[in-house]
Amino acid sequence: MKFYFKILMLLFTSSITSQTLLHTNGKAIIDANGDTIILKTMNLGGWMLIEPYQLQSAGFASAQWEFEEKIEQLVGATEKDIFLENWYANHCRKIDIDSLAAWGFNAIRLPMHYNLFTLSIQEEPVLGQNTWLNKGFEMTDSLVSWCKQNNMYVVLDLHAAPGGQGGNSGISDYNPAYPSLWEDVNNRNKTMSLWKKIAEHYVNEPAIAGYDFLNETNWNLGNNVLRNFYTQLTDSVRAVDTNHIIFIEGNWYANDFSGLTPPWDNNMVYSPHKYWSKNYQADIQWALDIRDTWNVPIWFGESGENSN
Repeated sequence: MKFYFKILMLLFTSSITSQTLLHTNGKAIIDANGDTIILKTMNLGGWMLIEPYQLQSAGFASAQWEFEEKIEQLVGATEKDIFLENWYANHCRKIDIDSLAAWGFNAIRLPMHYNLFTLSIQEEPVLGQNTWLNKGFEMTDSLVSWCKQNNMYVVLDLHAAPGGQGGNSGISDYNPAYPSLWEDVNNRNKTMSLWKKIAEHYVNEPAIAGYDFLNETNWNLGNNVLRNFYTQLTDSVRAVDTNHIIFIEGNWYANDFSGLTPPWDNNMVYSPHKYWSKNYQADIQWALDIRDTWNVPIWFGESGENSN
């Protein structure tokens, strides 16, 4: 019995320490053993970034900043802060990750709000400098730990960038009273610094699958603006981390890759999203064509939720 128990413990230890850094190889994502890894992923939407439409409260508040304002008007600033702390502590816990692993998922995509990692440019004591906050790293570290215990990977996704990367405030926390990511270079500089800080923190972490730089940009940009910023983000990350995959989404809710080909990094994945279409190969053929033309992996980072 003791011998049997020891064998089980050895097998368990092997299973939770077998993760290796992922990288691309042609059209595939592979691990250090050369095995193809298919990221079967659940998004943790609503944890770090509250998206009010998911709570059916869009008529009450359409963005997180407005949602917080309404709560503060209702119960006061102190109680609002307590509400948010309880939200962060309970929205996702280890038991949830354990369940997802048991259901067959092998990865988590973490939609992040920048304001858990750094101040807004309006709040910075000195414009152009960065004040770093521990909360976001503490939450992400906890998630990574839970995922490692389940042999799962994590894709870090900047869902709400400084200033907001899209006019749809419900998914980016954009506040039109302030300049967007695209309207103020200080927001873009802060975003580059944030990704560099995150990459420094996780440079040697095998449970991190990679970095999804910007979720669902939806802004009227010229063909080169998004590509140029992506290459700047890539340079910021690669200065400290050459280990991890970078995931690139197109404009207009991730699916417009105009100007974003050819790929500019040798460890890069194109990541469209799939909503409001049939579940036939013909409906994703345009993405498969990008994969085949440029010999690069395609990973659909979102689907379902309100369609499919």
